[in-house]
Amino acid sequence: MASDEGFSDFFYPAADGLKLHARIYGEANTVGWPVICLPGLTRNARDFHELALHLSSKVDIPRKVIAFDYRGRGQSDYDPDIGHYNVGVEAGDVLAGMAALGVEQAAFVGTSRGGLIIHVLGALKPTVLKAIVLNDIGPVIEAEGLAHIRSYLDRAPKPKMFAEAADAQRRVHGVDFPALTDIDWARMVRAICRETEAGWVPDFDPALADTLAGIDFGKPLPDLWPQFDGLATVPLLAIRGANSKLLSVATFEEMGRRHPRMESATVEGQGHAPFLETGDLPGKIAAFLDRAEREVISK
Repeated sequence: MASDEGFSDFFYPAADGLKLHARIYGEANTVGWPVICLPGLTRNARDFHELALHLSSKVDIPRKVIAFDYRGRGQSDYDPDIGHYNVGVEAGDVLAGMAALGVEQAAFVGTSRGGLIIHVLGALKPTVLKAIVLNDIGPVIEAEGLAHIRSYLDRAPKPKMFAEAADAQRRVHGVDFPALTDIDWARMVRAICRETEAGWVPDFDPALADTLAGIDFGKPLPDLWPQFDGLATVPLLAIRGANSKLLSVATFEEMGRRHPRMESATVEGQGHAPFLETGDLPGKIAAFLDRAEREVISK
């Protein structure tokens, strides 16, 4: 049963027995493709709350929306083996969650790491993908952007008060996100942090930072062009933050040249990764999903 906040909590076991969590919005909605939302490296299902409410209750064709917490994030169990914090295992966890919910196919929205997981799903089980929204992620990750993420994780602040937490996020990310308002920063803190006796702390396993420790940012990172090319038959909306350090303009443009069904949107005043609940993004995403589904039906 949905809570007063518009969603219900769903728990399911991973293949190795770890208890994992997802939020379900619009559980009774059966018309239209369901939408699966996959967050970034250290983010969680709360990242998609406003977008999920929009897609599940504020559009002409409300959809069921499922937002996942990967292992080690949000309400999912932490994994004692940090080697399992990788996109391959996490893609398997998403498939396990879909199976537990009886969802065979869906449209996918992937922010950052979530987009990488979509690339893996396209290789593992391409039939699950009906449409794709990639939020500031592509087959090439810029080392500068990933180094910035690692640097932030290594020195993440531990504020005592909520206002301090919002100010801390603004200090770190404000240069790349001049378009955000005080309300946006406050919403960000509530999405990525949890309140404890020690203050507002990031809502993920601290060991996640260790998974980036061995990366040599002086060398080019492996790309996923073959996996991206494998998505060529799936309708795609690619979103890029104009100030992104992770997804370059060159990669963004090359994605458009390679993918015959790609639509694109650049979000001014935001970096990595754009807040999908801001501006006209909810409407753009909803309209894209509607177009993609109508195209399939009309064939």
